Amino acid sequence: MNPDLNRLQPYPFEKLADLKKGITPVTDKAHIALSIGEPKHQPPAFVLDKLASSLDTIGQYPLTKGTLQLRNSIANWLISRFKLGTDAVNPETQILPVNGTREALFAFAQAVIDRNKNPHILMPNPFYQIYEGAAYLAGARPVFYNTTKDTGYLPDFDAISEADWQQCQLLYICTPGNPTGAVIPKEQLKNLIEKAEKYDFIIASDECYSEIYFDENYPPPGLLEAAKEMGNDDFKRCIVFHSLSKRSNLPGLRSGFVAGDADIIQSFFQYRTYHGCAMPPATQAASISAWSDEQHVINNRLLYKTKFNSVVEILSPVLDVTLPDAGFYLWPQTPILDTDFAQNLFAEQNVTVLPGQFLSRDSHNINPGENHIRMALVATVDETVEAARRIHQFVEKL
Repeated sequence: MNPDLNRLQPYPFEKLADLKKGITPVTDKAHIALSIGEPKHQPPAFVLDKLASSLDTIGQYPLTKGTLQLRNSIANWLISRFKLGTDAVNPETQILPVNGTREALFAFAQAVIDRNKNPHILMPNPFYQIYEGAAYLAGARPVFYNTTKDTGYLPDFDAISEADWQQCQLLYICTPGNPTGAVIPKEQLKNLIEKAEKYDFIIASDECYSEIYFDENYPPPGLLEAAKEMGNDDFKRCIVFHSLSKRSNLPGLRSGFVAGDADIIQSFFQYRTYHGCAMPPATQAASISAWSDEQHVINNRLLYKTKFNSVVEILSPVLDVTLPDAGFYLWPQTPILDTDFAQNLFAEQNVTVLPGQFLSRDSHNINPGENHIRMALVATVDETVEAARRIHQFVEKL
């Protein structure tokens, strides 16, 4: 067996299951899960209809690159969403469909890392654990940069050592952040692109939460947008990851894409051709419909805005909680240890949240997730508000 498999830590939800083991919650309240970031809003009916009407294509082998129509729809969406300008993205060379960004974020490191050069992969802390697993299986060392309240939960890239920059081959960023909801400003993205050029590394920007925000006039900026503004028209060293899971409430469709630097996309395409992970034709047809429509995304944001406003109003008198920049998570600090908070909340109120330390690693003498919880506001408005009321009641009794 690959010995690097032994370096993988249990997934956060395995740790959560162990934490809850043996606890019998109250029986007079239905369980509400705020722990998993799985959208529960209704998927767009027109996308499901397109999926159903395309099932006759199941008899065809799909291409790894997907259809040109799919890549065109993605290119048009990128250009419109991030104001990149006409023909700024070449659908032939700069876009690759993927079966959800989770597998792509993992596989990407396997394709681009040179394990013979003591590679470092830099990643946020707290973080999406796929980044860490990708580093280990690619033969690289994960290096964590903390995002804490002191920095507005944004990365402090100036705190990264010169030695780590020099050994960096790949930098993962997540904007809007999971779990913090913090959005990296455009100027900071531009500075990162300059560092990538100076130190010769690739930026992998996980932007899967970019379409859930609260002010229609201020959508979160993206890495390609920053590159374009600074004259990096070829998006050199820049790769972005986007998904329909959060944007369109289609997590089971397993549909996303990577886009950016054509040379890197070509290498990743070669890897994926051998990997054998082409997107099924019916999924491609449904994805074209989803990427080509914005109204369902606007409606989706309105639902989240309603929930966030209600929940923050209920919880702010008892918890240190504020509206995030974007995304569908709240990241409040807890008055007691986060694992105790989650365990007792489940027992007394039958509400499940995820302890922040399960999403973090000890780094620079702290665990930046400790004494935080992640709350995914993905359930219905009524369920989410009810969960907030129970949490308020729980905290008041502490």
